[in-house]
Amino acid sequence: MELGPLIIQSDHTALLEVAHPDSENARHDLAVFAELERAPEHVHTYRITRLGLWNARAAGHTADEVIATLTRYAKFPMPSNVELEIRDSMDRYGNLRIERRDDQLVLTAQNPLVLREMSQSKAVAQLLGHQIDDLTYEIEPLTRGELKQALLKRGWPAEDLAGYTPGTPHDIELLETDWAMRDYQRTAVDTFERGGSGVVVLPCGAGKTIVGAGAMARVKAQTLILVTGAVSARQWRDELLKRTNLTEDEIGEYSGQVKEVKPVTIATYQILTSKRGGAYQHLSLLSEHDWGLIVYDEVHLLPAPVFKLTAELQARRRIGLTATLVREDGREGDVFSLIGPKRYDVPWREIEAQGFIAPAACYEVRVSLDDDERLRYASAEDSERYRIASSAPVKQDITREIIEQHPGESVLVIGQYIEQLEEMAEALDAPLITGKTPVDEREELFGQFRRGEVTTLVVSKVANFSIDLPDASVAIQISGSYGSRQEEAQRLGRLLRPKSNGMQASFYTIVTADTVDQDFAQNRQRFLAEQGYAYTIVRAGDLASLYSAASA
Repeated sequence: MELGPLIIQSDHTALLEVAHPDSENARHDLAVFAELERAPEHVHTYRITRLGLWNARAAGHTADEVIATLTRYAKFPMPSNVELEIRDSMDRYGNLRIERRDDQLVLTAQNPLVLREMSQSKAVAQLLGHQIDDLTYEIEPLTRGELKQALLKRGWPAEDLAGYTPGTPHDIELLETDWAMRDYQRTAVDTFERGGSGVVVLPCGAGKTIVGAGAMARVKAQTLILVTGAVSARQWRDELLKRTNLTEDEIGEYSGQVKEVKPVTIATYQILTSKRGGAYQHLSLLSEHDWGLIVYDEVHLLPAPVFKLTAELQARRRIGLTATLVREDGREGDVFSLIGPKRYDVPWREIEAQGFIAPAACYEVRVSLDDDERLRYASAEDSERYRIASSAPVKQDITREIIEQHPGESVLVIGQYIEQLEEMAEALDAPLITGKTPVDEREELFGQFRRGEVTTLVVSKVANFSIDLPDASVAIQISGSYGSRQEEAQRLGRLLRPKSNGMQASFYTIVTADTVDQDFAQNRQRFLAEQGYAYTIVRAGDLASLYSAASA
């Protein structure tokens, strides 16, 4: 009998042999409770974390099921410490519960010792009200979210069973006339509906907006949608007009340009977190209206002030949409506590195999500083070194060479530093889009790019977020936000919408060798490896051989 495809290690990692005939079944079952950490060609690495196990427990899975899954696919016996940690972690979720008794919210415990231990914590104690008995404390509705945060940080995440307010009813229906929801989109909506709050993780181009619209159609109530910018807001509006029975009169935009509050309101994170006189003038939009659902687009970018008010909105249904749960600030636990547990996730390559996102080839092209730049780099302060390395002038020549090797294709050149981008746009004689570009001008340039009237765009990080460019087939990354994996996900995602001609996408990162630019690139590469994308490293002088091999 053939041994299983999984090697479980005492450090809580699990190595999956991709070529094993049972690997696909194992991958599907592991996704319930383990996070894919690396996904090169032959062996995928999963990590079993407390947060992953709590996500699984929140979805109704038990420790026995998790252990049975690992045992079923294990090549060797599971280390005993791993089994003990799984049982301990999963037993912690739900030991404390937030419930509603008549008109009062209460925190209840299955074990009085756990509740006593938590009540001794200063962070928890200040959020508890009157003690009813050894197993119960009263709590105030406004502390519901903050209490969940505090308990999770103490290692005892509370199960929230207090329910949700229905919100003001509003008729929302999907109009599946010339299109239909994909199976994974429907499953994502089903799992959200069962839980009432939580996060759906899908790659860019896989139709997260349709999942959001599907959730709205299930809730059938006035909805607030939070997005990254005005361009994203208008794309959401267009999709809702196309996919649902909503009319223009029912959809409002709340941004720096427009302040409309309608049954479905699309607001930007920027306007909600803008200050006047030291106060957030617009953050009250979340709480002053009777929303039945709040949609958090790109939830991995949720700003801290929105987290704070979301803690007070636990009676509202909430759905977070994202391509990655990775947060550069390490607040994944707050997403779990305040938005809800991960309800649905599917590997990028799995959706690619189904033909719903484009295949992509990823390359790192290494260039070198000339002697003068090397001396400048060596004598610079640490804070300036990344800018010097990222902005190496040689990147202009390499960018032009790459573009010449993709004739007729639509190319995005993406960077971090405005001065570098301005010089690049001038060198390429291409339009430039930055945060200062008016929204109408951005939409016009993106429209020209979609129609093929403009084949090369130079863009700042504004293109990281929710930009629908289905025919972009080449992205050239010349600088980025240090080692940000979430940015890597967004930038690769700009290419993954299926191409009308079925062609492969190409994702290039130009990196200055032997500098901090290369050091940060290694961290960014982790995201591509996690998702199973091969990452070819080539020196600038060897590009010709790369193209020859690709054409062959």
